[in-house]
Amino acid sequence: MKKLIFIPLMLFAVNAALFAQASATATATAVIVGPIGISNTANMNFGNVAVGATGGTVILEPSTTAGRTATGGVTLPATTGTVAAAAFTVTGVAGYTYAITLPSAALTISSGANSMTVDNWTSNPTPTGTLDGGGSQTLWVGATLHVSGSQAAGTYTSATPFTVTVNYN
Repeated sequence: MKKLIFIPLMLFAVNAALFAQASATATATAVIVGPIGISNTANMNFGNVAVGATGGTVILEPSTTAGRTATGGVTLPATTGTVAAAAFTVTGVAGYTYAITLPSAALTISSGANSMTVDNWTSNPTPTGTLDGGGSQTLWVGATLHVSGSQAAGTYTSATPFTVTVNYN
C-alpha cells in the first residue's frame, strides 16, 4: 500500500518540476550618437580700460553685445576699443542638451613684466545648453578682469588660452 501511494506522489513531483520553470528571450541594442564638438569663434577682449591710483574690476557679460561694468577705480573710456565675450560654436546631435564646464582657476594676462588676472567665469547659456534643430548653438563666455591701482599701460594677453569643455547630458 505504501508503494502505491509513493509512486503517484513521485510522478506528481516530477511533473511539478517540469512546469516550475519558463524561459524568454530579449535582444540588445545600442545607438552610437555623433560626438559633441566645440570650436572657438571669437576671443575674449575687455577693450580699453582706464585706472587711477585705486584698482577695481571690469565685468564682461557673456553675450553677443558683451556689455561691461566697471567697479572701484576703473573707468571705461568712450573709445571702447574691441570689446567681445569669448564665443564658441557647440555642435552635435540636434535637440541634445550638454553640460558646460568653465575654467576653475584664474588666468593671468601680461604685458611685459606687468600682469592682471581674469576669473569668475560666466557663460550664456548656463549651466547647460541645448543644440538647435541643425545641431549647433553659440556659447558665450564672460569673466571678471582684476585691475591693480596704477596698472601700467599696455596690451595684456594670456600666454596660454583658457579651456571651456562641453559634454552631452
